[in-house]
Amino acid sequence: MLVTDSLLAYTLAATLLALTPGLDTALILRTATAEGGRKAFHAALGIDVGCFIWGALVAFGLGALLAVSELAYTLLKWCGATYLFWLGIQLLLRPRQQFNLRLENTNPASNWFLRGMLGNVLNPKMGVFYVSFLPQFIPTGHSPIGWTFLLVAIHVLIGTLWSLALITATHYASGVLKKPVVVKWMDRATGCLFLAFATKLTMSRR
Repeated sequence: MLVTDSLLAYTLAATLLALTPGLDTALILRTATAEGGRKAFHAALGIDVGCFIWGALVAFGLGALLAVSELAYTLLKWCGATYLFWLGIQLLLRPRQQFNLRLENTNPASNWFLRGMLGNVLNPKMGVFYVSFLPQFIPTGHSPIGWTFLLVAIHVLIGTLWSLALITATHYASGVLKKPVVVKWMDRATGCLFLAFATKLTMSRR
């Protein structure tokens, strides 16, 4: 595959991946709605860092372990499912009643950068996806390590732009979305979605 063809094909695939609704989208929308664009952007940055962590694992060959080791995949799968289950239960049992900037700035539980990063790193599907997907777009004769990081960077850039679009759209609707009843039910809906992702993850196979 030529360099130009590889980049164009991968950019299209990465764009479709970023636009596909999933856990990251739910996290960005919920955070932007209940806690504002700044916190949502922190979550997006955490997701980006998680992508680079997976990219580094794949680039240096460690991520391939997930593709061949059932035990490694299972352990990470259950860690990720447990984390998502915990987030979902928290949102269901303790949904927010209102948007309070001062409270959120002093609440250590609102570290959405860390939540975004952990949600990505503890998702073995992300690792398996990178292991099986990225090598297809590395041109013959080029550095696997360099190209892996380049492809991850493209994915991160596209994902960040999409996150900013979601945050901006939410900002214009903030008058409605930040009403107490909406914030409360958004938390509960997101909690249910996280629990659904956790359940789906526990039943997933390599």
